[in-house]
Amino acid sequence: MTETFVPKGPAQQHAHDAARFTELVKSASPGDWARPSPVPEWTALDIVKHLVEWSRGFLTGAGIELPALDVEADPVAAWKQQVTDIQAIVDDPAGRVLSNPHTGDNPVDEAIDQFYTADVWAHSWDLAKALGREPELGEERCDAALAAMKPMEQMLRDSGQFGAAVPVADDAPAQDRLMAFIGRDPAWTPGAATR
Repeated sequence: MTETFVPKGPAQQHAHDAARFTELVKSASPGDWARPSPVPEWTALDIVKHLVEWSRGFLTGAGIELPALDVEADPVAAWKQQVTDIQAIVDDPAGRVLSNPHTGDNPVDEAIDQFYTADVWAHSWDLAKALGREPELGEERCDAALAAMKPMEQMLRDSGQFGAAVPVADDAPAQDRLMAFIGRDPAWTPGAATR
């Protein structure tokens, strides 16, 4: 399935990307949460925990205090609550500004869109792979994301957020080139992780 959705702002983008991630979360059986992921040292559960935990801390920069969620106790319920909480903020940002020493001051809905929703989108690749599914992030969006990241490559690498680039062919699909750029092996499978 090819991605053709064109959002009209942060609220629509979050609704779309969160819904796709939610489909993956809901499709996981209880035993799937311990499966390895393409992120070294992370399980499928760790991907969900990462998205929930860092974003709640990030939002304190806008004066938004969301209660902690117990992802380990019930990943599906925690993720659904996370989506509801974030969607409420992007639906009604109420003029709030998010201040962060690394990103500066930004309207809260734009900050969520740029940093959190983009992370949900990218980590949907990791969760799909961990669950043994083939992810589809959309070639145009992958191409645009890669073009935006390349000029900042050294800063991104220095941040420690991305691993070393994985070699891929110059004519590989944009999704494979993007994942390789951020340090993921496009050919990764859960079985390969246990060898």
